[in-house]
Amino acid sequence: MIVEFILLVLKAAIPAGTPLLFGTLGEVTAERSGVLNLGVEGMMIVGAVTAFGVTYTTGNIWLGLAAAALAGSLLALVHAFASITLRVNQVVSGLALTMLGLGVSGLVGKRFIGMPPRTRLAPLTLPGLSDLPVIGPLFFRYDPMVYLAIILALVLWFMMYKTRWGITLRSVGESPATADALGVPVFRVRYLAVLFGGLMAGLGGAYLSVVYTTAWIEGMTAGAGWIVIALTIFAMWDPVRAMLGAYLFGGVRVLQYRLQPLGISPNLLNMLPFIFTILVLMLSTGEVIRRRVGAPAALMQPYTREER
Repeated sequence: MIVEFILLVLKAAIPAGTPLLFGTLGEVTAERSGVLNLGVEGMMIVGAVTAFGVTYTTGNIWLGLAAAALAGSLLALVHAFASITLRVNQVVSGLALTMLGLGVSGLVGKRFIGMPPRTRLAPLTLPGLSDLPVIGPLFFRYDPMVYLAIILALVLWFMMYKTRWGITLRSVGESPATADALGVPVFRVRYLAVLFGGLMAGLGGAYLSVVYTTAWIEGMTAGAGWIVIALTIFAMWDPVRAMLGAYLFGGVRVLQYRLQPLGISPNLLNMLPFIFTILVLMLSTGEVIRRRVGAPAALMQPYTREER
């Protein structure tokens, strides 16, 4: 009985953590370049409404996912221009982006409230593997986006630590002046990293509306963007650790519903991820703590070539 319960929670935790994984991979990349983006919540909710709207209108879920990625990137471009080119305070710019995203999604999404999905993303079954006892249902019966997120996490880890691109990205986040002196295009690297972060956040929101929930609900991200910020720190800016953290948080969310029959308040469980988020953000504000957990040295520091 207990084993069956654990397996059910583990199986449900993976899709529940997938939108968090998409967002965290994007934020890890952006912060590795030295740019903090607190607008993840706004980009995710815009991605969610865009994906649902396009999917509902066209009947093509892949087109909806692509549109969500583009929408997230466009919002990220606003933050990139403000924080990199104009050197606006990154915290202020990110918070403004979140408020903009929540407002736009609420306005655009009104017509889609209560609309049924026109198409669904079917689980990807692998012949032979999907039918294995225990292992099959736990690892080989998910939709393609779950596998895409896992592949992206592994590929991003390899690129970040084993390729010249990763060295360039991390050098910009550690010492942009030194990187610039060596011929690295600091501004271009930061722009691309922030845009990639927006693309991933848009996909995370899209997963919520057209795959996980298959409905548009105003404010459906429900603080997922803030959990992504905490997960980025919790993962120590590492893509593989981000994957483990995302599924851990996904499991906590699933427990809200699984433990209801036992009389445990789901509201209490619902608070846990956000309590953890607040604690992580509070602890990470200290310079000594940031150094110990491996925060990029130039995180939140705008770069001006004349000051080199």
